[in-house]
Parts: sequence; structure tokens; C-alpha cells
Amino acid sequence: MQTSLDCIPCFFRQTLEAGRFVTDDTAVLERLVRDVLEVVSGMDLSQSPPAVAQQIHRSLRRLTGVQDPYRAAKDRFNTMALDMLAEQRRKVEQAADPLVMAVRLAIAGNVIDLGVDGGLTEEYAREQLNRVMDDPFHGDMEWFRKRAGEARSILYLADNAGEIVFDRLLVEQLPLDRVTLVVRGAPVLNDATLVDAEVAGLCDMVEVIDNGSDAPGTILEDCSEAFRQRFADADLILAKGQGNYESLSAESDRVCFMFKAKCPVISRDVGLPVGTHVLKAPTGASAPLAVSQRREM
Repeated sequence: MQTSLDCIPCFFRQTLEAGRFVTDDTAVLERLVRDVLEVVSGMDLSQSPPAVAQQIHRSLRRLTGVQDPYRAAKDRFNTMALDMLAEQRRKVEQAADPLVMAVRLAIAGNVIDLGVDGGLTEEYAREQLNRVMDDPFHGDMEWFRKRAGEARSILYLADNAGEIVFDRLLVEQLPLDRVTLVVRGAPVLNDATLVDAEVAGLCDMVEVIDNGSDAPGTILEDCSEAFRQRFADADLILAKGQGNYESLSAESDRVCFMFKAKCPVISRDVGLPVGTHVLKAPTGASAPLAVSQRREM
């Protein structure tokens, strides 16, 4: 997915929010903004938004000397999610269709995105997760059920810390011996790394690897050769979050995207209202079916 002109204001908002996570030194913040002005003025709009954001966050780490500016926020949302895990698991266990509920909760967890909202509170995230059945859902669950059951190897691309705890509920519904979970190769935004997968308990359930990249998405040419091979070999790739959608939407007919549409650019691209929980089948799969979740339950 190419970068839209409407993404540019978001880059500057994200720059200031990210900088203020680690410093209130106005000289550092000014230098950071000037660096981003230079990046944006020369950027290639045919690149995906995560490619630009990657450069922004490299500047942030270089100028502040802080290698994981969002670590405290990631720890906070991991703790919140683990606090909620037993209750959310009961929803899955008591649902008429546990797989549908697990998909909905995994997508609902995508609200924990500090790239979209650096001021996100635990209270708001909890509220969104507790009202999971009230948000519109668009996707073909029967296609997903069939494809996940048939796949010999499933590559699950995680997105954010905190959110990764709710991914666990969906992973538990999949054939564990066929699942490999993937996290970022280095800290960027509040994206999950190996530390977060361990905290979520996923390292004890499935194989967990990193993609070798510090982009807030999956830019294949920037990822490690080992990850690219796993990507090429997988029967089914489950990609969480807007960043993975932005960077992979044109890459493969084996990628199923799962995210909450949180901005007008993504909303326009998928043709669905902001706030929709999206399960987007790969290109060439059966046409997505709008599902009334209450009928599924």
C-alpha cells in the first residue's frame, strides 16, 4: 500500500508523541521534527507508511539514546491484557462458536496501537475489549475456518504489545504444532518483540521467531533471509494490524489480514467504515461476507 498525502500529518503527530514518551527537552524535540521534515520532504510516496515510520523512529532512538522508547507503555498494556486474559478466555470457552469469538477478541486487541493514538489509556482499551460484540465485523469466517484447518504451516505475524496477549486466545484455537508466531526484530513504537511474546506466554505454546526488522510493519526486503524463507514456505499467513496491512497488502495471495480499521486512509482502502473489525481474506479467495456477530454466537 502506497503512502497517502493524508498520512503526512500523522507522521508529524506521531513524531511529537513518540518524542514526548522519552524527553521534554524542546531542543531534542525540535531536532527530531526537523529530521522528520527532511525525511518527509524527500520521501517516495510509492513506499508504504511503515517504511517512513521506520526512519522516524530510528531518528528518535538516535537523538534520545533510548533504544525502546515505548517499553514502559508496552509493559503497562501487557499487564492490563494479562489481567483481562482469564475473563476473555471464558468468553471464548462459553461462546457457541469459540473460533469466531477468538478472532473477534484478537482483532479487538488491535486497539492497543500507540502509533495511531499515543495517548491511549488502559481504561479506553478495556472498554473497547469489553464491547467486542458491539463493533461491526466484516469477514468470511467459514473461509477462515476451512483454510486454517487445512494449512500445514501457519505464520502468525503479531503486531503490538498488549494485543499479543489476546492473540494467544486465537492461537489456542489453531493447530499449535503448525503455528509459528512472528514478532519485530527490534523495538519500534509499541510493536511486540520477543520480550512481549514471552510475557504473553506464547513462547511456551508455539515456535516464536523475529523478522529481523525494526519497521512497524513487515517490509519483506528489510527482513532477515530466514524470515523471508519462512514467509515463502507458509501455507497461510495471518497478519495482524494496520502496519502489516500497509506493508503486505500487495505481496501475497496467502496473507489473511486481521485489524481494526482505525484511520480514514485504511478505511478508504478496504472500503469499510472506521471502527470495523476486518478479517480480510487473500486476493483470489472467496469474497468476504459481512457477518452479524450476534447471529454467530
